[in-house]
Amino acid sequence: MNQTSPVKAMTSRERVLAALRREPVDRTPVVNPTSVATVELMDLVDAPFPHANRDAAAMARLAATSYTELGFDSVMPVFSIIQESSALGCKMQWEQKDNWPTVRMSEPIWQDVDDIRIPNDYLSHPDIVCVLDAIRLLRKEFGNDVAIIGKTMGPWSLGYHCFGVEPFLLMSLDDPGKTMQCLERMKEATVQFGLAQIDAGVDALTVPDHATGDLVSGEYYKRFLMDMHSEFVDAIPVPLILHICGRTVDRMDYIAQTGMAAFHFDSKNTPCESKEAVGDRISLVGNINNPETLFSKDPADVRREVIQNLESGIQMVGPECAIPLQTRIENLVEIPKAVRHWHDHHGHSH
Repeated sequence: MNQTSPVKAMTSRERVLAALRREPVDRTPVVNPTSVATVELMDLVDAPFPHANRDAAAMARLAATSYTELGFDSVMPVFSIIQESSALGCKMQWEQKDNWPTVRMSEPIWQDVDDIRIPNDYLSHPDIVCVLDAIRLLRKEFGNDVAIIGKTMGPWSLGYHCFGVEPFLLMSLDDPGKTMQCLERMKEATVQFGLAQIDAGVDALTVPDHATGDLVSGEYYKRFLMDMHSEFVDAIPVPLILHICGRTVDRMDYIAQTGMAAFHFDSKNTPCESKEAVGDRISLVGNINNPETLFSKDPADVRREVIQNLESGIQMVGPECAIPLQTRIENLVEIPKAVRHWHDHHGHSH
């Protein structure tokens, strides 16, 4: 994206939306489309887990720190991946402040296609309403200053939660036809929650669909999810950011064909090879390493990874996934600091 004249200064929201459309930006936006919640930030605004996962005001307060304390260009109020599963009836483990809430996958709620029911009152379940109310609070507080990103889980992830990981993966091997039927039914939950978040005021949506590299091949992605992800693009009228963990270069070409606005990629894929795989067909968001760099190294290491992303032409820079809850604020603040520093020295022709 070279342009002759520098782009005029943008708000955070304008910057993120332009990057999602692969348009010129005044500088690379700093985004985490999953979660930047940490224990330190919870303490700062008195919004600890699990309270911040179930109370809209606490959820909005914690989400806002991404912009107000860390200097990111986005806020993302859905810290966990379990709001939908809770609303669908899964057994939950809400955990404590320093731990993610989880679904008890050892107690699956569905065994077969005909078991799949999206309840009529799905969107009025307290754990769904909490997210919608938090989005409204954030929109009211920040207006158009910052990009508000929502999250709606893809059907592959819901399959893990509602059937259990192993039974769901075994079904995909033994009975691909039945698996497709299950995905077709579960995708309703994805679309409904996505549309409800748009009504509440999000600018974009993350769609985590955990067909991760270590469990599912690129060909599997193509067979089961590629067309469905294209359908989401048609059905949900805001930019969509697909998130899949793990080594995913083998499916990036397929992902780039779905019409998704962006792909949020893992540090198991280098910025360079990822950019090569997708070309200019889709924006990339990533991919600062969480468990090593952000969690246990220092700002100089963070800066090195940020620069690697910028020099590879990655459109949005941020952590590779939801960050570890014990991550230090100084490492997170370094991401926008390094981005600004790099742009100051390279002009604005990006």
